[in-house]
Amino acid sequence: MTNHAIQELIERLPGAFLPEKAAGVDATVQFNLSGPEGGDWYLTIQDQKCTVSPGQAANPRLIFEASAQDCLDILTGKLDAMRAYMQGKLRLKGDLNTAMKLTGYFSVQKMGS
Repeated sequence: MTNHAIQELIERLPGAFLPEKAAGVDATVQFNLSGPEGGDWYLTIQDQKCTVSPGQAANPRLIFEASAQDCLDILTGKLDAMRAYMQGKLRLKGDLNTAMKLTGYFSVQKMGS
């Protein structure tokens, strides 16, 4: 995986967003990714729109911590998020209800295109 692979995938999230699935959602999710490909990004879902920004969010509803590789595997459907959480590969802080619904707001098929 190149240094840009996880960044490119995270930047593709708005294109894979399914606005009809996120009616009434107002959430900011912080991604803190470790390892050589890691970095910090935050995802904002509001008014059925999705944006991604680099850095730290002021008051995220959910903080998602994992290695960049594990995050890449979760986002591409190679690793089940619940399994990663149970194995300690994924750490979540904040609103776990948001975490459980998050993957439903995106199309894995659109992530790869």
